[in-house]
Amino acid sequence: MEPLFVRGSQLLRKMLCPLRFSATFLAAKLQPPLLSSPRASLCVWVTAHPPAAGSLPGFHRGGSESLLAGHGAPRRFLTGSSFNLPPSAQLIARPVGVCSMMKLPIQTSPEGLDAAFVGVPLDTGTSNRPGARFGPRQIRAESCMVRTYNPSTGAAPFHSLMVADIGDVNVNLYNLQDSCRQIREAYQKIVAAGCIPLTLGGDHTITYPILQAVAEKHGPVGLVHVDAHTDTGDTALGEKIYHGTPFRRCVDEGLLDCKRVVQIGIRSSSYTPDPYKYCRDQGFRVVLAEDCWLKSLVPLMAEVRKQMGAKPIYISFDIDGLDPAYAPGTGTPEIAGLTPAQALEIIRGCKGLNIVGCDLVEVAPIYDASGNTALMGANLLFEMLCALPRVKTI
Repeated sequence: MEPLFVRGSQLLRKMLCPLRFSATFLAAKLQPPLLSSPRASLCVWVTAHPPAAGSLPGFHRGGSESLLAGHGAPRRFLTGSSFNLPPSAQLIARPVGVCSMMKLPIQTSPEGLDAAFVGVPLDTGTSNRPGARFGPRQIRAESCMVRTYNPSTGAAPFHSLMVADIGDVNVNLYNLQDSCRQIREAYQKIVAAGCIPLTLGGDHTITYPILQAVAEKHGPVGLVHVDAHTDTGDTALGEKIYHGTPFRRCVDEGLLDCKRVVQIGIRSSSYTPDPYKYCRDQGFRVVLAEDCWLKSLVPLMAEVRKQMGAKPIYISFDIDGLDPAYAPGTGTPEIAGLTPAQALEIIRGCKGLNIVGCDLVEVAPIYDASGNTALMGANLLFEMLCALPRVKTI
């Protein structure tokens, strides 16, 4: 087996998009038109036994042998396609290889994918502590601890969907409105390809341009929004776009089906006696954190599934919806929040809904030396993947 060096994104796309070969990426520095990074060069190991065209891996021992990061050690994937299936840490050490979400392959475009992890490293819409621009990087680093099956739900997403990490959207750190344009245009391409985006944020500003792209294809969508804050402010310091206003802007533009919006975990002190009046006036259901204390949220999610129906929905999870005892690495923490177990109940409770996109935002790693906030984010993104339509259970 010899390494194939590929320069430029055009040839890369021809090779990667059909998903008809097995590849282990040893180093990737991509410069595609949709997503960005400094230079355009790629070293790929191309194996001699590609997965069958048009098929997904089955529930049997399969895959192919390749070299492990140039060390000469054999690598055999336990199940399925070596393109689509994250490798086992029993065979490949977790620190080895390019840092991608769950050590998935890196692809330059969403073409041929059912779902894709994509980073948006933006935090210039932050009102308190910055640092969420580093969220995607740290979530990817911690995601090496996330495995391929979900025994609690039986979900086997990599036997059901073709999934890859398609890198980061380029953003303009000096111009928030231009960043929103870049995000919107990138997600228009993702959604047009029939790919469901699973987004690593970034501050909550990013959800606004993402929903612009999603609603362009699907029309107004329902929303399951987990957060300490409603993010429905109008302006701050004269600006109408920042991480406290995304859902106000979405309402203004008709991107949300307001009768199918639920906000869970809401709390904090406020500047007005009734800070949730705007939300309720629009028809949102606001579930306060104190209404979730010391109880299971399974009954709530049964009501939410009935409320959402069969129409498209979007999941937006701000990590500050969790209590800062569990997720301190965030920019706007609020006490007395949700627990990790409740977070799992919310996301698992969305199974069966017509999910067309998800995001996990506001992870700011510099405020959590343990890395546990990013680890939480990585696991919640995996749970979102497991909840997507057409994911098989075993």
